[in-house]
Amino acid sequence: MAEIVGGGHPVNDAERRVISYLRDHAPADWLLLHNVELPRGDDVFEVDLLVLTGHSLVVVDVKGTRGRIEVSGTRWFPPRREAYGSPATKLRGIAKALKGLLVSKNTQLERVYVDSLVVLTSPDAELVDPAGRDAVNVTTLDGLLATLSDVSRVRRGCSPRIKPYLTAILDALNQTVRRSTAPPRFGNWEVEEQLGGDAKVTEYRAFNVTLPGSETVLLRVYQADPLADQASRVAERQRIANAYQSLARIPPHPCVVRSRDFFAIDDESRFVLVLDDVHGEALHRRLGTGVRLGVIQDLLRGLAHAHANGVIHRALSPACVLVTDGHAVLTGFDYAKPGARNYTVAHELGNVLDAHYVAPECHERPDRMTAASDVYAAGVIAYQLLTGELPTSADTQGPAVPDVVRRMLDHSPAKRPTAAESLEALSEVPQRSRLKRFVRRIVSGS
Repeated sequence: MAEIVGGGHPVNDAERRVISYLRDHAPADWLLLHNVELPRGDDVFEVDLLVLTGHSLVVVDVKGTRGRIEVSGTRWFPPRREAYGSPATKLRGIAKALKGLLVSKNTQLERVYVDSLVVLTSPDAELVDPAGRDAVNVTTLDGLLATLSDVSRVRRGCSPRIKPYLTAILDALNQTVRRSTAPPRFGNWEVEEQLGGDAKVTEYRAFNVTLPGSETVLLRVYQADPLADQASRVAERQRIANAYQSLARIPPHPCVVRSRDFFAIDDESRFVLVLDDVHGEALHRRLGTGVRLGVIQDLLRGLAHAHANGVIHRALSPACVLVTDGHAVLTGFDYAKPGARNYTVAHELGNVLDAHYVAPECHERPDRMTAASDVYAAGVIAYQLLTGELPTSADTQGPAVPDVVRRMLDHSPAKRPTAAESLEALSEVPQRSRLKRFVRRIVSGS
């Protein structure tokens, strides 16, 4: 039985399950420290669990995500939920920061290996990681003890025995980490579950503490630098507020995610965007699985509504579309353009765009994004849904591809239909298909 040496309150049942499992099954000389905060400069990292094994100090993040989780680049795509930043990538950064803090307290701790591990607690959780970058830092609850006991994970140059450094490690941790006494709370919103994130933004599912049991919302908590000079802070605030300002211009619509609030925390070190919690699945996971016309039409409905209210999305891809019960919702407005203004966030686009969905005229100049380039991106998505493949040229032919989709992919922006025109043309496709089937039955006499 491992010894729990301290910590705060577990945030959810998944964390409680991992803590109790290690307490009851891990070797007696292992030490556990759970639900702590790791300060680093102006940032604070929330850590679910620290485990001192016989050979390493392991930073553990607990995820209760269910089902098949697909890894693509630095994003995780779970079922029935919006994609989020890889927790494995974030945790590696936290482990590196912790190692630096330990060494700053005692140089002997350079020999201590600080590992990182994401634990998937749901019995049906499955990580699909074609590149293999995240899988090495991910395990299930059943495999947790074996992974933590694996001395071969200790990197060359570090000691395979932690006992000679145990006192120094505990002293350093005592000076470094602090107990987390309650679930994170942002305004009236208390976190129910952390969904993921990266160095810039962390995503949470939360509920209103004044109305326990009410519906949950999605919080996007953006990191900011309160010590930057005034000009830098203004630019950062404008970039962070961009999604809220864009969505604020769009009246409520069933095919566009709705924003509820936007506010700053403390000294503007963090900003919080409150969105509807769309319990959907990222369209990335649905490509080639039979999702067809209805999803495309919903995407175009949302896009046409945004365009009608002067908002250009600019970063449209399957990761920005959530599908729930056959209904699609447009999200991902962080880099949208909400009409004319005296500043821009377009210079950030080069770091976030997926080139497959960028219109030809914008490959070298993302700042030239227009409503027509949004339509091109929607055309690529529509083509993928209908054929299971990315288009190789704008004039690709095929019986499964309506003419309007080919026109959406035209290399000339002026020749592309608007989102509203595309939706209208696409709405006629099922009718024509039914008419053809009816005519065939008459001709065949069946």
